[in-house]
Amino acid sequence: MIQKGSRLNVVDNSGAKIAYCIQNISHPGCRYAYIGDLLLLSIKKLRVKRRYASKIKKGALAYGLLVRTKIFKNSYFGDKIKFYENSVVLFFRKTTNLIGTRIFGFLPRTFRYTQYLRILSICTGTSL
Repeated sequence: MIQKGSRLNVVDNSGAKIAYCIQNISHPGCRYAYIGDLLLLSIKKLRVKRRYASKIKKGALAYGLLVRTKIFKNSYFGDKIKFYENSVVLFFRKTTNLIGTRIFGFLPRTFRYTQYLRILSICTGTSL
C-alpha cells in the first residue's frame, strides 16, 4: 500500500534512485495505490555514476508507474503478487513514453493486459 510520502525505488536507467510519492493519479480519491497505478513523484536521490548525465534532475516532478509493492494484491487469476521492495518506473508526463530504456528485474504478468505492454518487453527478467 503506497500513500503520500512513501519512499519508492526507481528500477529503470533514467538516473533517479529514490522517489517520494506525492499523489495517486489513477485513483485520486483513494488513499492507497497498488500495482499498475500512475503516481506523481518527487525525485529525491540520483544514482552516483549517472548523476551528471542523468535524464532527470534532483527535486524534479515526474510521473511513474507502480510496478512492485511489498503488500500483496490478489489478481484476477487467483495469484497473490508480492515483492521485496516498492518500485516505480518513470514516465514523461502522463503518456506511456518511458524516460529510461531498460528496466531492471522482474515485473508482474498483469501488465500484459494493460496499455503498458511495452515495459514487459524491455525488462531484464521474465514476467512472473
